[in-house]
Amino acid sequence: MTKPTLIHSVVRALSLLDAVGTSVVPLTAKQLARRTTVPLSTTYHLLRTLVHEGYLACFQGGYVLGSEVYALRSPTGIDARRAREALTDLHNDSGAAAYLAALRGEEIWIVDIIDDPTTPRVDLWVGLHEAAHATALGKAILRAMAPAQRSEYLGRHRLADLTPHTITNPRRLLNEVTHAEFAVDNQEYAVGTSCLALPVPSTSWTAAVAISLPATRAGDLGRHAVRMRRAATRIALDTAA
Repeated sequence: MTKPTLIHSVVRALSLLDAVGTSVVPLTAKQLARRTTVPLSTTYHLLRTLVHEGYLACFQGGYVLGSEVYALRSPTGIDARRAREALTDLHNDSGAAAYLAALRGEEIWIVDIIDDPTTPRVDLWVGLHEAAHATALGKAILRAMAPAQRSEYLGRHRLADLTPHTITNPRRLLNEVTHAEFAVDNQEYAVGTSCLALPVPSTSWTAAVAISLPATRAGDLGRHAVRMRRAATRIALDTAA
């Protein structure tokens, strides 16, 4: 079998992206060079290019994924770059990890996450498309769905018991989703973490924004309701512009 011809610079750039994407904290050039075994001088050149093209961004002295990475998987209609700016402001203003998720086809997917070492994101150990019932993001998107679409979605997904707090009763879940302005996840997805979410007010696509904090600070979530509503509206208006 003939061995494929590989462009080594591309392979190295992808290895850097993979290292950044799997890290929960920003990584410096030296850390990335060690993790990928890419020579440091080459690492600097590749990082400069990846930042210029928007696939990486500098953050707190290290590198994180850039908006172009999220644009690759962004649902049609969402301006990933502007959405990231709104999420970043929400994160900075609230001191909490900020999230954007959307309905893509028949499943719910994470679009972008903004966090930092002091307010890390939730460990997404189960994909959102399999755990919408246990997350504030998923509940907010379910709320934004038409009743028939919501019933069809829940009919296709098992309400898995992820923690002792997870709601697995369909009637109880529907009642909460239908009547609550803000969706709440009180340790239902991950023990020790609480989240608050609300739908993005768009008629073109279905999405939601959320913030998360340690469960010990769950009482602080409601204080950021105005900031969350502002971010959600901003994402909807920026995309429609």
